Amino acid sequence: MAEITPETKVDDLLNEYPQFEEFLIGLNPKYKKLKNPILRRTVAKIATLTQVAKIGGYDVFDLVNLLRKEVGRPPLEKSPSEMEEAAEEAPAWVGETPKETIDANRLLDEEKNPLTEVGKALKSIESGQIVAIRSDFLPSPLIDMFKEKGYKVYAAEAEEGIYLTYIKKP
Repeated sequence: MAEITPETKVDDLLNEYPQFEEFLIGLNPKYKKLKNPILRRTVAKIATLTQVAKIGGYDVFDLVNLLRKEVGRPPLEKSPSEMEEAAEEAPAWVGETPKETIDANRLLDEEKNPLTEVGKALKSIESGQIVAIRSDFLPSPLIDMFKEKGYKVYAAEAEEGIYLTYIKKP
């Protein structure tokens, strides 16, 4: 049996414990996207439980421990060094007009991959320009991936249940 930790990939978790798909959906309606075949083939392979917790608005240890409890595992404890992340202040460039705004929910409804569309949009813009993503979830795996690639990324809840993610091309 695989360990269930904040670093566990969603795809690995659901392959080992298929019952967790319905369990997660029951915890939070935002997790219903786990049923989307595009997301399951793409994002689920890179998304960790830490990122899934952010999407659902959970503390990662609370979510991990709920899952561990479901399979009879003891809870994980936070180490003293694991502090809560401070709210990030919006950088000045977020006020600039995006070159393109992508509606991730519409793309998912059309069974298209938002990650592919964002990648295309970023290739088509110049350095310093911005692509915005509108979604009803915080796209944590996408945010982390673009940060790792050197893009400046900022995301925030723009209104109740609607997130705007800004990606600035280096």
